[in-house]
Amino acid sequence: MTQPIPIRRSRVLRVLDAYCCIGGAARGYQQAGFHVTGVDIRPQPDYCGDAFHQGDAIEFIRAHGADFDFIHTSPPCQGEGAPTKGTNAARNARTGRTHPRLIAPTRTALDAVGRPYVIENVPGSEVRKDLRLCGEQFGLGVLMHRYFELGNWTTPQPAHPAHRGKVRGWRHGQYFDGPYVAAYGKGGGKATTEEIQQAKRIHWSADHFNLREALPPAYTHWIATAFQTAALGVAA
Repeated sequence: MTQPIPIRRSRVLRVLDAYCCIGGAARGYQQAGFHVTGVDIRPQPDYCGDAFHQGDAIEFIRAHGADFDFIHTSPPCQGEGAPTKGTNAARNARTGRTHPRLIAPTRTALDAVGRPYVIENVPGSEVRKDLRLCGEQFGLGVLMHRYFELGNWTTPQPAHPAHRGKVRGWRHGQYFDGPYVAAYGKGGGKATTEEIQQAKRIHWSADHFNLREALPPAYTHWIATAFQTAALGVAA
């Protein structure tokens, strides 16, 4: 069911970018004309948004989420994706380290605030699969399938074009060539810093780990445009 989208049109729309990392998501919203405020538990000196707060994202959503027109969240995906759950479980058993499961409490905070939102995460995570985006939809050099749960607004799923080939790199002792780089991990033909920058179109940071984690801005530029279209449709 289509939800009302109470956005304020007298000024630039304000986005809260929770778990913001270096701002891959933020840049896409900025490109659509939004003002973006990031929040992250870690310092983010490379963050490209318009404002930044260091602190707990869920607490910030609860305290300040109602001040924004739209909330983007990207809870940490370690331990969420199906391919990593077994590996992480074995590692955690050895080291005693655990990964926080933040999707459900993030959703609870967002629903309490009542603003339109997305929760972004990896395949195999707990997010509702309302929307799937892929780098091939935007001509990027990385596939990076991501799912988005939509709260208090809806938009149709865009077409998912066929992939042009394989992801380049070594897998199970065999080397594959292809038009996409492996923007995760290191070694085995994984992408270099420069290759990730080019593949994701992120050029304001040279931190290899954060580049691997960052969402390509093209994804959130598409989401911002879809949200504006949905809001105009409700207003009409």
